[in-house]
Amino acid sequence: MTPDEFIRTWSDNPLSERASAQAHFIALCGLLGVEPPSPATAGSFEFEKGAAKTTGGDGWADVWLRDAFAWEYKKTKANLDAAYAQVQRYAPALDNPPLLIVSDTQRIVIRTAFTGAVQERHDIAIGDLRDADKRDLLRRAFQEPRSFRPKRTRADLTEDAAATFADLALRLRQAGHDAPVVAHFVNRLVFCMFAEDVRLLPEKMFEKMVFASDPGSFEENCRALFAAMASRGGRVGFTAIPWFNGGLFDDDTALPVDADDIAMLRKAAKMDWSQIDASLLGTLFERGLDPGKRSQLGAHYTDAAKIMQIVEPVVLRPLRAEWDAARAAIEAALEEERAAKQDAATTRAAAKAGAATRRANRAHDRAMKAHLGFLERLRGVRVLDPACGSGNFLNLTLTALKDLEHRANLDAEAMGLPRPAPSVGPECVLGIELSPYAAELARVSTWIAEIQWMRRNGFEASKDPILKPLGTIECRDAVLAEDGTAAAWPEAEFIVGNPPFLGNKRMIAELGEDYAKALRAAYPDVPGGVDLVAYWVAAAWRAVAAGRAARVGLVTTNSIRGGANRSVLAGPAEAGAIFEAWSDEPWTVAGAAVRVSMVMFGAEAEAPRLDGEAVGRIAADLTAGLDLTGAARLGENRGVAFMGDTKGGAFDVDGEIARRFLRARGNPNGKPNSDVVRPWANGMALTRRWPDKWIIDYGMGQFSLQEASLYEQPFEYLVVHVMDKRKAIQSKGYAKVWYEHERPRPALFEALGARLRYVATPRVAKHRLFVWTAKSVLPDSQLICVARDDDTTFGILHSRFHEAWSLRMGTSLEDRPRYTPSTTFETFPFPEGLTPDLPAAAYAADPRAQAIAAAARELDDKREAWLNPPDLVRRVPEVVEGYPDRLLPVDEAAATELKKRTLTNLYNARPAWLDGLHRRLDAAVAAAYGWPEDIAEDDALARLLELNRARA
Repeated sequence: MTPDEFIRTWSDNPLSERASAQAHFIALCGLLGVEPPSPATAGSFEFEKGAAKTTGGDGWADVWLRDAFAWEYKKTKANLDAAYAQVQRYAPALDNPPLLIVSDTQRIVIRTAFTGAVQERHDIAIGDLRDADKRDLLRRAFQEPRSFRPKRTRADLTEDAAATFADLALRLRQAGHDAPVVAHFVNRLVFCMFAEDVRLLPEKMFEKMVFASDPGSFEENCRALFAAMASRGGRVGFTAIPWFNGGLFDDDTALPVDADDIAMLRKAAKMDWSQIDASLLGTLFERGLDPGKRSQLGAHYTDAAKIMQIVEPVVLRPLRAEWDAARAAIEAALEEERAAKQDAATTRAAAKAGAATRRANRAHDRAMKAHLGFLERLRGVRVLDPACGSGNFLNLTLTALKDLEHRANLDAEAMGLPRPAPSVGPECVLGIELSPYAAELARVSTWIAEIQWMRRNGFEASKDPILKPLGTIECRDAVLAEDGTAAAWPEAEFIVGNPPFLGNKRMIAELGEDYAKALRAAYPDVPGGVDLVAYWVAAAWRAVAAGRAARVGLVTTNSIRGGANRSVLAGPAEAGAIFEAWSDEPWTVAGAAVRVSMVMFGAEAEAPRLDGEAVGRIAADLTAGLDLTGAARLGENRGVAFMGDTKGGAFDVDGEIARRFLRARGNPNGKPNSDVVRPWANGMALTRRWPDKWIIDYGMGQFSLQEASLYEQPFEYLVVHVMDKRKAIQSKGYAKVWYEHERPRPALFEALGARLRYVATPRVAKHRLFVWTAKSVLPDSQLICVARDDDTTFGILHSRFHEAWSLRMGTSLEDRPRYTPSTTFETFPFPEGLTPDLPAAAYAADPRAQAIAAAARELDDKREAWLNPPDLVRRVPEVVEGYPDRLLPVDEAAATELKKRTLTNLYNARPAWLDGLHRRLDAAVAAAYGWPEDIAEDDALARLLELNRARA
């Protein structure tokens, strides 16, 4: 059939929809050169897909092609928007095809329905089929449906909108308006633009107002519109305005604008606000509206898939299981109804026929009750996010609950039951949020998510008012009440969210000393020294234990797995309540990429999964199998490992300045500056190369102010670079003497005594490396220092057994394990007779110690030879005798090569010679424990735990 023949045949077609639809579609297939549906394509390409199979009514779609389209026909000149609403409603039952097509015999409208993408529409009139490009477009719907995917995403649109309004908000604040007033006004403008693009505000009213207004009239026009939206029966001129209110439009307050502001609004009004991503809107707009978060504009945000890693198992999994059970009960009841009706129809005795009819009615009632009972169950679900921010978790959870309700209704309809209208609404999601900016945006984005879901699935938004009050999203502190007690949470079956990440060390500086003390007092069962997020975990477990919540899923810092933080997971772990966890996942916090743990626990036992795999149990450190979390700190290891010095100011200087100080003569006290200037090392000095950093160090209580000033040049340097800043913050717990370091750690050097070296390891590093460090080098707080100088201790620490123990007992920063004196060193059981409480001389003759020491020395020697080979390095004595030699490249080529020679690079590559040396060392340490050389890691850890318990 040629295009002209097709057009002549179908132009002004008088047939009804039912009479013409299949004939028209088959003819269209012939025009396009594609095969139409046939018995052979049943299940993948068919007419009347869906409910007709069980109810005898119309199908869910007139034509359906798997993974391509759902196509709905209407009679000529009928309302194709109504057809589109119908095919939207049934899209989930049709596996959510990427294209939704509606047509009569004169028009075809293709709409894209790709998740996350901006929707595009393609209209084809019957006369357009003469155009080969239009025919190719239709043919692609059959053969290449994915080629319709729009390049622009809803996230792109939302980012653009947020950037425009961030600029507007900044301008309004610069004009002298308070930030909260500006945010509330902008939120109103945002919702108005959305409302008119989803046809809740009539006749493009807001866009017309923006383009018609000048700066002098815009405020007045906004007031008139806001007032109408706030009240039932409001009008602007002769136009009736729906009742919105909900708290967003509770009065007519508006702000004055200038010509540049109007220009920004006109740009924004041209965007398609109906397609903004509600799950991102809050986050992106909060960054623009909250002055404290403007620096995050353009930064990363958490995508929906990551949030669903919590929402899916915590909220949806049990509810889907309940629907599966209800659906099975419905199927059984309807089967009984059909059998009873058959009996009634074939039984001649009136009494038996009547009994069969009554039995059929009772079975039907049971089916209806099972369906409506599940819907009532969903309406009663309450999901709490106790740190809801701008609503990401709430929006996605609400959408998921509505999807589940819709799926249940479609399933019920397919089985022959009536399909009620959606009834799950925003009242199902509860939130607590401290920031007023975020709390209002959470309400706005939740309203938008609800309206978008209704439209996307072919339903009208609720009315009178359109915006139901969302007092369920509270603006308050979620963990500390005003009276200093633990804050109460509303009762909710499910608790999900992403509580704030703030390390213990920063809590006083960020929250204030009084708040931090009050918080710790309000949670006496939570040990001191935990990160802020731990209080949310503790409060959630309290809710579960008290029966106020059934299931919890929280995103936490990955440090929750170790140290004091781990204690808040001890209760759920011991109760076998952790049913799912992701131990170390990427996430986004305040625009920055971080690593997190996701922990899910509940009141009922469930087969646990860890990092996507089934396991027997999940321990408090979020590992499977062996639970090391009960390991105790051992007395024999105490007073040996220390965190390095915390300087608390700009005490560090580069080599040129330090050597100028060291060469200086003539101090009034007649003493050299080497008394207070010494080499300094931090984590990077160990894992990379020493950056020639030095430090001015007056120790702790060794010098009065007068005595300190007698070291003239170093003291004057501190006066310029340190004094003012340190004096300003001394009241916050820093050292009382401004020229001393914040925490000098004198106990480390007391423990060292006469030793000339110590073992150092970075607190946080990709590889657990131990390095000999000269006593004259002051270690930074980013180093953990072990006050031992014997090769045996060095070798035990560098064994795979200690590394495995420290990885399990420690925490991590992003993807870099953290080492601590308490949880990783003091809990580790050294081989019997080789413990750190013994002087090295006590085991010098022990063959086990000698074997370990020999392997350790060879490892250190060979490693040093690789790091600083003689043909690349020349050693230069330092300006002060006793300080480590300077290692300088012999030429520029050597300098280039030496930059690559770092311990991190060496262990990233782990060449065969290095691996062999470590194997020899591991074998010697295994022999010292009396273990086989090839002992498995889990077996070794189990034996170490047994030793720990025996010695505790």
